[in-house]
Amino acid sequence: MSDFIVQKARFLHSIRAGIAPARANLREFKTEILRKSIHFLIALSPLMAAVNRPATALILAAGILGYTGMEMLRLAGVKVPFISSITNMASRSQDMGHFVMGPVTLGLGALLALLLYPAPAAAIAIYALAFGDGFASLVGKLFGRLRPAFLCGKSIEGSLACFIAVFISAYRVSFDYRTALVAALTAAAVEALPLNDYDNIALPIAAGLAVCLISF
Repeated sequence: MSDFIVQKARFLHSIRAGIAPARANLREFKTEILRKSIHFLIALSPLMAAVNRPATALILAAGILGYTGMEMLRLAGVKVPFISSITNMASRSQDMGHFVMGPVTLGLGALLALLLYPAPAAAIAIYALAFGDGFASLVGKLFGRLRPAFLCGKSIEGSLACFIAVFISAYRVSFDYRTALVAALTAAAVEALPLNDYDNIALPIAAGLAVCLISF
């Protein structure tokens, strides 16, 4: 009888041990879904810029400044309705208790693309930021199995998703296979670097620059 109780206890312990990591992984994936849903929204910037480019730049700048102020209030213990809740839900474990930089670098990346590059290159750069980085993260989290050392923890599956997403979006803007290929290769290379949230700035700048260079 005692052996049965011991075996049952061990069995229940093994089940609990397996459930805990699964729940943690599910929470992490839900967080990533929310983060990238916000990430995808930056793809609206080129459409807005086509209507009024200066106004779009001002909206992005105001969004960056507004979010920075609200994030500082959140860290000081002042809850900002809706924004603080979204920030908490979208925060990764390493972000807890710290200033969440993702929205700032996301807005800066799109803003710099609009300020630095002409319309077609800026649109490609922002779509590379929205879709390339967004799908790379989601696919990497869900399907990423091949993680060679040179990718610094990132997956080949995620890099491939980045390449495909940028190639398709760049081609839809340029209707030129060479431009789409250069943009996709550049974005995938930058996304693979261990830049954390700062790839939101590096990726659109690099992709937009590559597209401008190939256009000459």
